[in-house]
Amino acid sequence: MRIVIQRVLEASVSIAGIQTAAIGQGLLVLVGFESSDTSADVGWMCRKVCGMRIFSDANGKMNASVLDVEGELLVVSQFTLHAATRKGNRPSFMQAARPEQAIPLYEEFVEALASSVPVSTGEFGADMQVRLVNDGPVTITVDSKAGE
Repeated sequence: MRIVIQRVLEASVSIAGIQTAAIGQGLLVLVGFESSDTSADVGWMCRKVCGMRIFSDANGKMNASVLDVEGELLVVSQFTLHAATRKGNRPSFMQAARPEQAIPLYEEFVEALASSVPVSTGEFGADMQVRLVNDGPVTITVDSKAGE
């Protein structure tokens, strides 16, 4: 399981020109699943997202989590996070989980996050346009298999 977290002042998702989700201050979380991912990866990643101290505290240090700042999450599925680019110029997505495996993991991830913080989502598999105002900018990648 791989995610890209972007600290945002605001973010939104549109499908076919219609805005379907939006948040204010918080995190845009792009998430991709690979075939070896399990519920254990989902649980580990949820703890990382909720606990990641990338917001400024009262002293201006990155020492506060999305929970501490009472922020929101916008979670967007993105299988392209598992692109293999070693050979040639056309990415391979063979590592990405098939929808029948990825959808339940995505739903589990969103549900687990929503138990701690307000969550809006994109639409799994849709052609989405994502808009964001990156705050900082702060962008962090996390891979459950690498443990980092």
